[in-house]
Order: sequence, then C-alpha cells, then structure tokens
Amino acid sequence: MSDFQTKARAAEAAMREVFPATPLLRNDHLSSLYGADIWLKREDLSPVRSYKLRGAFNAMRKQDSDLYVCASAGNHAQGVAYMCQHFNVKGVIFMPVTTPAQKIQKTRMFGGDQIEIRLTGDYFDDCLSAAQAFCQEAGGHFLSPFDDEDVIEGQASVAVEIETQLGRTPDHMVIPVGGGGLSSGILSYFGTDTQYTFVEPAGGACLRAALIAGKPVALDQVDTFADGAAVAKIGAQTFARLSGVGLANTLTIPEDRLCISMLEMLNVEGIVLEPAGALSVDALKDMGQAIRGRTVVCVTSGGNFDFERLPEVKERAQRHAGIKKYFILRLPQRPGALKDFLGFLGPDDDIARFEYLKKSARNFGSVLIGLETAAPENFERLFGLLDANGFTYQDITEDEILAQFLI
Repeated sequence: MSDFQTKARAAEAAMREVFPATPLLRNDHLSSLYGADIWLKREDLSPVRSYKLRGAFNAMRKQDSDLYVCASAGNHAQGVAYMCQHFNVKGVIFMPVTTPAQKIQKTRMFGGDQIEIRLTGDYFDDCLSAAQAFCQEAGGHFLSPFDDEDVIEGQASVAVEIETQLGRTPDHMVIPVGGGGLSSGILSYFGTDTQYTFVEPAGGACLRAALIAGKPVALDQVDTFADGAAVAKIGAQTFARLSGVGLANTLTIPEDRLCISMLEMLNVEGIVLEPAGALSVDALKDMGQAIRGRTVVCVTSGGNFDFERLPEVKERAQRHAGIKKYFILRLPQRPGALKDFLGFLGPDDDIARFEYLKKSARNFGSVLIGLETAAPENFERLFGLLDANGFTYQDITEDEILAQFLI
C-alpha cells in the first residue's frame, strides 16, 4: 500500500465521525441502456450535496488555525462552511456579488455564526484575489478548492469508499474534472488498477488544454453554465498527478447536451444533478463498446441545482436535440400572410414565441419566432415550404450574439 493510499484511508475513516459514506448504487436503467454494469457514486447525497466537504474536512483536521478563508461561488463554500461549524472555528468566505441568493443562503445555513460571507467582485478571479489578500493580512489559512495536497487526499476518500462498497476496484472510472482535486485524488488512489475517462464541459476544458500545452494554462474564455467544473486553469499540484493521463482518456461535453442528461436523470430516475454532477453520466453516450460488459463507476459529483434554472435547462436540451429553433421571419405586410405561414406548420409544431421586432416597414415586418416540434426533420419540411413560397427567414438558434440579445 502506498503512502497516499494510507493517508486517504485515514482521512476516510476520520470522516465517519462527521458524515456517513455516500451510497454507491447500481443503476439498472443506465446498465441496460449501455450494456454494462454501471454504478453511480452519489456525491450529490452528501450533507452539502457535493464531494467538496471531504477536502475541506481533511485540510482543516490537519491544520491548526483559528481562521479559514476561501473563495467560492458554490460547493466549496458550502463544504468549508459546514466544516467551520463542525470544528467550531471561524471562516471568512468570499463569494462573487453575482452569486445566486440560493447558494449564499445555503452557505450561511451550513456555517451559521461561525462564518462571515463577503460578496466581492463580479467575477471569480476578482473574488479570489480579494480572498487571498485578506487571508495574508489577517493571518488565516487559505483553503484552496482543489490545488492543495490535503484537499486532494480528502477527495481521494471517494475512491476508498468505492473500493469498500464494490468489494474491489472497478474496471472503469468516469470522473468529472474542474480544477482536478477529485480526479487527481481518485487516480492517485487506484493507480493503474482501473481505466479512466476524465470528463470536462466543452466551455471549461482546462485539463485538455494543459495536456496539449504540457503545463497548466489559462483558458481565454470559460462557459460558467457547468459552474461546478468551470475552471479556467487546472491546479499545478493536481496537474502534476494528471499529466500522464493522455488525451485519449479525456472527453469534452457540450453544455447543451449535458442538459439532456440532467432532464433524463430527473424524469427517469428522480435524481437531481447539477450540470457538473451530470458530466460522468452524459459521457457514457460517447464511450460505446469501450465499456460494454464492464463494471463502470460514474461519480455524480453534485446536486446543488436551483430549480429556477429548469426552464433554461429544458430550453438548452431542446435546442441541442434539434427540436426547438428560433428564427427571424420577414413577414409580408399583406392580408393573409400570417395565415399562410401558420398553414405551413405541421401537427407536431408548436409556437413557443412570436414577437414583432419591427413594424415600421411598409411592405415587410420582422418577426422573432420560437418553434418547438417533435422531431428535427420537421424543421426541414417547414423551411422547405418557406423557401418554396418565397418567405425570407434567418435561423438564429446557433447565433450566440443574436440569441443573447433576442432570446
């Protein structure tokens, strides 16, 4: 047994005084769908609905400080707050001003009087800088969300539990990657005894960028939809452990496709997952024959999902599936023109949005139309009819700039 494995097991054993092991559950639906023995490690069922409290616990139990400081817009903040309450120590948690009220309230609930929340900056980088400056000035201990050996060791307790619950090492691990704390911890514990697929959101693939560059590099832009894994630059210490994984063992998932898996898990299994928490499940769609007949463990890393976002998730899922489109129609300003257009719609076509953008033109008016349908091919039929009848239109579904302003 390696020194790291010994430390990870000690961390896991110590955690049992604070919270129970999260379940490892076989999923019959996914197993049948992909012809494999698929298990979900349900980190979404931890006391803070993510694995982040593990690293916070291990780092804090090994430090001797009266003040802990962190910067986070979500799960790390809640994990630190929970452990400040447990260890009866003070914590100052910096969160961006733009953090949803629900996440602020949950962090305050877990930490109670032991924590102070400071809302600073519109973006995480500003928040991080403020937290680090305060920590240095106040003489506290800064708790990194991932780039810390004690945190990595604590996250590796996920692997310790999997080994115990399954009774052996799984054939294949599917792990979401943000800053790399969870993935580097599991990799360091299991080593070469299993195969891996490391999964990132397409708009935050910092591990893939680092593997290509041979070192951690900052992404020019990050899509924050999968906020639990939306990291601009992988940690130096985590990448040191992940640098040899190879690009072939990584996957990037489009954020809109991720929404389909979130809805499927909610509607079919009754499992609430945040976007980052659904990464490992969605990755199964791309793994095909590689996992057939094998024992596969997917880490569902978090379930902190605000249901006010559900309409957005449904919208993105429909657009990715090709069953919802937005287009601008140049509608002739003559009697019967609208009736002609409506006559082109099929029995499965449903107008979700209809808005005149410009009525001042004498001969034509611009109309924004949102249309839902049952199958993508229905749009081919509709656009064919519009073309044949001389209607001018522009599909803006994938036009990010226009969609940002109009949809």
